[in-house]
Amino acid sequence: MKIAVIPARGGSKRIPRKNIKLFHGKPIIAHSIEKALSSCLFDRIIVSTDDHEIADIAVRFGAEVPFVRPPSLADDTAPTVPVIAHTIEFCEDSKRPIDYVCCIYPCAPFIEVHDLVASLRMLESTGASYAYPVTEFSHPIQRAMIRSDKGEMKFIRPECEMMRTQDLPKAYHDAGQFYWGRASAWRALKKMHSEGVGLIVPHWRIVDIDTMDDWQRAESLFQFIANR
Repeated sequence: MKIAVIPARGGSKRIPRKNIKLFHGKPIIAHSIEKALSSCLFDRIIVSTDDHEIADIAVRFGAEVPFVRPPSLADDTAPTVPVIAHTIEFCEDSKRPIDYVCCIYPCAPFIEVHDLVASLRMLESTGASYAYPVTEFSHPIQRAMIRSDKGEMKFIRPECEMMRTQDLPKAYHDAGQFYWGRASAWRALKKMHSEGVGLIVPHWRIVDIDTMDDWQRAESLFQFIANR
């Protein structure tokens, strides 16, 4: 059995009520739920939340909320992996064992179904614990700099200052959208980044929504994509 788990606690601080804030006419979590539904990949789509309003909205848009997430897993320091492991433990059925679990973040309106499919195929074919989308840094990280209070600039790696950017190896970062994982890996609390494989996705459609500036950029990009 394959399930999707959308972890959506109620206590967002930088953007209050972020997980149900309206994004192009609907709560942003609805975009994640609808994309999971449209993929036809999942036997169940479960929202793990401690918040009754989030639960009501999740159910209205087609997800299940079979439990209230415990307070120990609902503060702003709770990592993702134990939250998913808790959901697996709660939902495991001996007659229909869970094989694969996809953690889908609630603020990921740019998820593409073909990325969900391709990542699952990578997971199945490689034997890795996890598979998730990654994207290339827009500038070589080896040439990153730090700035002093006086405005003075210094390279973190001075030996790379005179190197051509095209001669430096590419570097990638987590796209922050979803993570396919074997149920056994989630249960064992394995690290989802360093024990996973990455599916490369275009940088232009990745927005990690943490601040209102990110939110506004995401809304503009979403509108642009919708009008193409």
